[in-house]
Amino acid sequence: MSLPASVRDVAMLLARIGVGVVFFAHGWQKLVTNGVDGTAAFFDQSGVPLPTLAAWFATAVELLGGAALVLGLAVPVAGVLLALNMLGAYVFVHAGNGIFVDQGGYELVLALGAAALLLAAVGAGRFSLDHVLFGRHRAATDEGADAGRSAQRR
Repeated sequence: MSLPASVRDVAMLLARIGVGVVFFAHGWQKLVTNGVDGTAAFFDQSGVPLPTLAAWFATAVELLGGAALVLGLAVPVAGVLLALNMLGAYVFVHAGNGIFVDQGGYELVLALGAAALLLAAVGAGRFSLDHVLFGRHRAATDEGADAGRSAQRR
């Protein structure tokens, strides 16, 4: 059983906006509040390789990727980059601290990474710039794939 397409598209829109706002806020924090130099210093203390480059990467991916999720633009690419960014945060900063965020753990990193990966896999939905720019072509491709799956089940 699945939800109607319009309900799925609203759910995808709300998920994209929620996750995108959180990523954008973290990128903004790295750029403006902490500064990229402060972020690089923290990354260096945490053992992140090439800390200055990593700080710029994390800042750009979180700002631009977060905005892309909110707008629904290049969501598969943004989702993969954001998930990889969260993998790095897990490996270099949070893995040894347990799960709970109040102890420096990885719960937020895990939730954000999983959400970004899911959005990369399912796409932006109808209420997105991806749909406006590429929707007709993708919808036809998706319908063809769905028809093929239905025929295989018979």
